[in-house]
Order: sequence, then C-alpha cells, then structure tokens
Amino acid sequence: MLVLAETAIGFVVFKLSNDAKIDNKDLWKEFETPEGANKALKVQAIQRFTSTATAVEDLTAIQEGRLTDSLSKFLVDVTGGSGDAAEGEKKKKKKKLEEMLVVSEPKLASTINKALSIPVLSDSTTQDLYRGIRQQLSALLGGVDQRDINTMSLGLGHSLSRFKLKFSTDKVDTMVIQAIALLDDLDKEINIYSMRVKEWYGWHFPEMGKIIVDNLAYARVVKAMGFRTNAATTSFELVLPEELEAAVKAAAELSMGTEISDTDMAHIHSLCDQVISITEYRTQLSEYLRSRMQAIAPNLTALVGELVGARLISHAGSLMNLAKHPASTVQILGAEKALFRALKTKHDTPKYGLIYHASLIGQAPQKLKGKMARMVATKAALSIRVDALSDAESRSDPAAAEIGISNRVKLESRLRALEHRAGIQSVRKVTTGVNGRSQPKFEMTGAAAAGSYNPAADSVQMLPTQPIVVAKAQEERAEKESKKDKKKRKSEVGDVSIDADGDESMRVGETKEERKARKEAKKAAKAAKKAAEEGVSTPAKEEKKSKKRRAEDVDGAAADGTPVADGEKKKKKKKRDSEAA
Repeated sequence: MLVLAETAIGFVVFKLSNDAKIDNKDLWKEFETPEGANKALKVQAIQRFTSTATAVEDLTAIQEGRLTDSLSKFLVDVTGGSGDAAEGEKKKKKKKLEEMLVVSEPKLASTINKALSIPVLSDSTTQDLYRGIRQQLSALLGGVDQRDINTMSLGLGHSLSRFKLKFSTDKVDTMVIQAIALLDDLDKEINIYSMRVKEWYGWHFPEMGKIIVDNLAYARVVKAMGFRTNAATTSFELVLPEELEAAVKAAAELSMGTEISDTDMAHIHSLCDQVISITEYRTQLSEYLRSRMQAIAPNLTALVGELVGARLISHAGSLMNLAKHPASTVQILGAEKALFRALKTKHDTPKYGLIYHASLIGQAPQKLKGKMARMVATKAALSIRVDALSDAESRSDPAAAEIGISNRVKLESRLRALEHRAGIQSVRKVTTGVNGRSQPKFEMTGAAAAGSYNPAADSVQMLPTQPIVVAKAQEERAEKESKKDKKKRKSEVGDVSIDADGDESMRVGETKEERKARKEAKKAAKAAKKAAEEGVSTPAKEEKKSKKRRAEDVDGAAADGTPVADGEKKKKKKKRDSEAA
C-alpha cells in the first residue's frame, strides 16, 4: 500500500509495510519513535518543488480537487497506472494493479481514481497515519533538519495565504460592494454639508435659498459672489441660467439678511469648497461603479440599472451568493424586517424590497407595481445566474448584455399590455417630433406681473356651467343656517313668548331647568284644584246650579203659556236662600 503525502519539500510517496496495518487501532504507537516510523514506512519516491510559485500552484490545485500535470505524471511513474481512463480500462485486463494509494484529500482521491484509474483510499481511518507522518517527517526523509522543514513550511504557508488574498478577476464584486457603500455615504455627507451652507449663508442672504434649489449650484454661487453686495458686479453665466441670475441679482438688492464679517465668509467659502469637491468625486465614483457593473454583471445592469444591481449584490454579499437566491427572495431582498413582522402579525407580506427602485417598477402604475416587481425579480434571477456562471471573456463581449436587454424589452411590452387591459393611460409616452405639442412656458401677465395687488380677484362668482340645482341647494342650506343662528341668539338673549293660557313660557334670565320646574309646579297645582272640586261642593258651585234650574223652569212655563206669579217667585227664592244657608 502506497501513501501520498504533501510536504513543504514536495510530494512524497511512502511504502507501507505489511507489519503495520492501516486499520489497526494501535497504529499511532508505531510513530512514537523515529525507529518505529522508519520501520512502518519507507520512502518510495520524491518529487521536489522547483520554486515557490510552483509549490503554491500545486497545493492550490490539490485543495480545489484538481490534478496537475506534474503530479499526474509522478503518480503514473510511481504506481504504474495509466494516464488515460480509456487506456486504463484496456490495460486492466493485462495488468491488475495490486498497490492501493492512500490520499488525504477526498476530492483529489476521486479525481485520481477517475483520471488515472488508480485504486485510492481516503477516509477517516487514515488520520492517525498522516498525523504520524507529520510528527516524524524529518526522520522519515532522512538527513533533513527539522528546523529547515519548519522554515520551509512557514514560507510556503505565507505565500499560499498571500495568493488566496490576492485580488482576483473572479471577485471584482468586492469592489462594487465597497463603491456602492461609499456612494451612499457621500450622498449623506453632501446633504449635511449643503444644508449647513444654506443655513449659514442664509443669515446673510436668505432669499437665495428659495431661488437656487440645487446644492452644487448654490455652493458655486456663494463661492463666486461672496457678499451679497457683489451680486450686481458678479457674472453667473457659467453657473446659472439667465432667469435665475436675474432673480438672484434682484433679490440681493432688497435682501433682509444681516451683515457678516470677512472671517465668517472665509469659513463659508471653505465649506463650499468641500461641497464642490465631494460632489465632483461622487460623479467620478458613479462612473467607476457603472463600468464595474458592466464588467461583472452586464445583464443585471441592463435590466435594473447599476445602482439597484450593486445594492442587490452588496446585500447578498457577492454575485455568486445572489445567484443562489430564488426569484421570490430577490423580489423582497432588503425588506426582511417587514417580512418577518408581517409573518408574526399575520398581515400581508411585502411585495418588493430593494428592487422597488428599478425603473421598470417605478414607471408602473400603483395598481400594477406588485405584479411588475414579481416579473422583474424573475427575469433578474435569470440574468444574475448568467452573469455569475459565465467566464470573464464572455462577460467582456459586447453582446454580453443581450439576455438582460431582451428581458427588459419583454417586460416593457408586458407592462403596456397590462395597462391597456386595466384601462390605464400610460404616462411614459412623450409626444415628440414635428407634430409634437409641448407645454408653453408659464408667464405672469397683467397687474400680477407688475407687482400690484388686485383685491377684486379674490371674489368668487358662480360659473354659468354649474347646474342650477346646486345653486338652489346652496341657497337653502344658507337660509337654514341663518334661521338656526337667529333661534340661538333669541335663546341667549332670553326672549319672552306667551302660551295659549296667557302665561309666560320663558321668563327673562330663566334657565331651562327653572322653566321646567315651574311648569311641573303649575301642572301639580291644576291637578290638585280639579281633585278638590270633584270631592267637595262649594257655595259658588251650588248657586250656579240653582240659577240654571230656575232658568229651566222659566223656560218650561213660557212654553206652556202659564204666567208665573211674582209671589211664587219670591217664595222659591226664600226657599233657595234657606237651603243655601
């Protein structure tokens, strides 16, 4: 049995003696002493590294599971195997290999078995064997000092580490991640510095902040003008258009700002220099990011743009990691917090994340943004995989972005079809050409342009195109409101109204509670009076009844034609008086 070992000197093949079985549990005892190690293993062959570069190349290939030409030739010479798999099958009948090769790396063992048709062994049973070889390597090689082996191992380890950390064309996405992070930081710094310039210089010339909105133009104007008194003699033709230049000069003559010193203006100029320099560097960085994205992900850049593509790569960690994500993950990448909050609260999950800033989704109507985000994420996942798995030569080809461009055209046509189906007028169509109409420039005319105020313009009249029904409804509503106001004022003043019984319904200064209590007392008095009249017959009541009876008697006698004597009348009157007494 042969054993392949990688050392700082080169590749070494040892011959394992029959006495030391590899599956023996006490194999480590054989390597406790140099004599025992030499008894268990014998050096069969050595292939030394010619240079450090060759050593780094061979060891890197072994870690990746690749078989180099030099190692392949060395193994064929040592084991007597075949250099080709087809030739190995032919020679297998003639010569059967009795020697088995022990390899430490499983990937390399599989490659050797497939390429050279050599039986290999690479599993956990070989760990004690390789541990003993590393422990007694100087004794096994014979005549080599252990300090020299340690020095060579240290130098080779440093070279291998530098080679792994060296910038590679396959990992330029690291530059993209750093560039997009720096671009975001520069945007924050520019905003902070620009706001500070406007607040600081605004004490001297506050009107200019509303005239000039752009941060870079504002800083350049402050740098060129200095004090506002220099506005009339300063030319802004390289910074501002003619309209804004005239507005700035007119506002400088009537400005309400305070006066500042030369020292204050010097510090403001220094801050303006910072704003200008950072803005110019941001423009250069944006161009660099665009070129890098075109180099590593042309299809993704053509589909969603360089900024959105760079943010997706930065969020995933690398282009290869982003290619491993499905389209559903690409769609909500960047909205993880909202996703888990929606899952926890059992609400609707987000429809888009970083991909929302793509132009295809931004130009879609609000009703179709979710559907458009899903389609863009699907095409973006395909474009990402094409960019990640293609080699550098194919990505540098001018036609490398063909898939991304074709996908973008399909998505735009799909968006137009969805808008037509939903009956939504597209806002992306811009009329151009000879027959194209452009919106005229707005200009103030009349008294407003002269600067005078016309109070008659504040009156609002009813347009003749408005229906009459609406006008009538408005008049009725106004009349009802006026009646309510009158009624309210009367109740506040204490207006007096008379009931049908002749009593006052509302006295002056009387509250509602007092009026209610008075009415209840009045009703109780009436009820008591009525009850008293029904229970006891009063003299006045009896007199009324007697008068009524006399009147009835007189009427009855007159009807019969019999005259009534005066004496009888007197007798009856006395009788009634006595009864009453």
